[in-house]
Amino acid sequence: MDRSQKYKILDKGIRIIIISLVFLFVIYPFLCVFLKAFYIDNKLDFTAFKFLKDENHLLINSIKTGFLTAIVSTFIATCIALLTLFTNKWGKRIIVFILLLTMVTPPFISSLTYIELFGRNGFITKHILGLSLNPYGLLGIVSVQTLGFTSLNATLLIGYLDSFDMTMIESAKSLRASTTAIVKDIILPLMVPPIAVSVLLSFIKSVADFSTPMLIGGAFNTLATESYLSVIEKGNTMRAAAMSIVIFLPSIIVFFVYTYFLKRQNSASKIMRSSQVKLKKSGIYYIIAAVAVFFIIWISIQYIAIFMSSFTGKSKGNIYFTLDNIKQAIPYIKTSFIRSIVYSVIAGLIVSFLGLLVSYYSYLRGIKHMKILDMLSNLPYIIPGTFFGLGYIFAFHDYPFKLTGTAAIVILNLIFRQLPLAIRAVQSKMTQITKATINSSKDLGAHELNTFKDIVLPMSKQGLFLSFTNTFISSMTTIGSIIFLVYPNRKLATLVLFDLVSSGKYNIASVLSSVIIIICLIFSLTSYRLLHRRDNVFRDN
Repeated sequence: MDRSQKYKILDKGIRIIIISLVFLFVIYPFLCVFLKAFYIDNKLDFTAFKFLKDENHLLINSIKTGFLTAIVSTFIATCIALLTLFTNKWGKRIIVFILLLTMVTPPFISSLTYIELFGRNGFITKHILGLSLNPYGLLGIVSVQTLGFTSLNATLLIGYLDSFDMTMIESAKSLRASTTAIVKDIILPLMVPPIAVSVLLSFIKSVADFSTPMLIGGAFNTLATESYLSVIEKGNTMRAAAMSIVIFLPSIIVFFVYTYFLKRQNSASKIMRSSQVKLKKSGIYYIIAAVAVFFIIWISIQYIAIFMSSFTGKSKGNIYFTLDNIKQAIPYIKTSFIRSIVYSVIAGLIVSFLGLLVSYYSYLRGIKHMKILDMLSNLPYIIPGTFFGLGYIFAFHDYPFKLTGTAAIVILNLIFRQLPLAIRAVQSKMTQITKATINSSKDLGAHELNTFKDIVLPMSKQGLFLSFTNTFISSMTTIGSIIFLVYPNRKLATLVLFDLVSSGKYNIASVLSSVIIIICLIFSLTSYRLLHRRDNVFRDN
């Protein structure tokens, strides 16, 4: 057997392995949730969906919360993105840094600070304003989710504006158009696709969020929270599966609409030319600045509160400095943080390489069945985290795929949950690899695998680096998809933190929150510097 035949066999074997992995760890768990909800004793049964009639308020509450959160968070994000058109380079960097700070934070930390600041015994409501307000319910959930989702939306919109064709704005300025007219008649109409994407993403994330309604909702319950409680408190996995499916249905519809707008956004960005422009501070600027500054102050207060709570305590209504919180937090840190970091690093390394292979076969080589696989691999991104976690419980609780109770099931869940983002991250850097480059290597007699090793891999290092960083941070801060998979004696940092918040140990929880934020921030900033240095070296050469 010559080398060419060996390469063909190896190439085909790699594709078979990738397809098998995606079907086993993405499609199979997905189908298991549907089987659990619809089949009882091998018969089609809709009993698990009785809650739609008896407890229809759960669905109404979820949709209502999702809609309000999506509108408010996108509105604030749009104002923040537009503010960058009025600021200088350093002002924009500060805004992006503050947004980054939110994105490396566990999703329910906003609930912790909301209780600390605005609860019945909150620092702002009671100690400053002297009020006794009820912070729970719909208003509280929307406030906390808005704080959590706005940063991602703003980052998406800022990225869109960075590739904006500013010549239109310069033309409008030369014709003495007012700032209000430029924003209203030029910028906002062209921002419709990314704004729509932000609304839809926020809706999906809000409907799938179980931790915020659980901590802040009070008597206001949602489907995601009830699905979680069905497993943890009632042990009714069939009911939880049915609720997860109901959450999934609007999510899949929203995802298809999201894909449509994303294509419009991408096609629009291809014809845009990046350039710098600074708008005059007048007219609508003051509304944009007021909303954006309000959010920045709001989020800054949140993080000040987290770090302050780590070093303070309360006695008879007085706040005092103490290191006891850190001492009490050390046992929790020892038992969970090393495990979280190890799992996140392993997941980041594996998913980055897997994302590279899927991107290579589907995007560069254009193999049809790999394109379909690429599409199917998006399922973990569409479905709620608890849905994906339940799928792993149902799929891997028995032989021949018994994985429950092991570290492997958690790491595998982290890997395939982040696979869609890993694929997109690598593909974004593969655009610099032209077909002419690949064809040149083939003309010189190189096999596809030689092309992959000598051309694709070196030119995709930045995408791999970005994928690894995103996966590490996401794995360090995730909770939804792994909350059912981790055994009590093997908990990760976010699960320990969630338990502390749920049990009212806010000061110790603040210490753990601070450590997670610092770890993720250091990792993110280090990765950014290394990636930026690589870019400079690449440009210099």
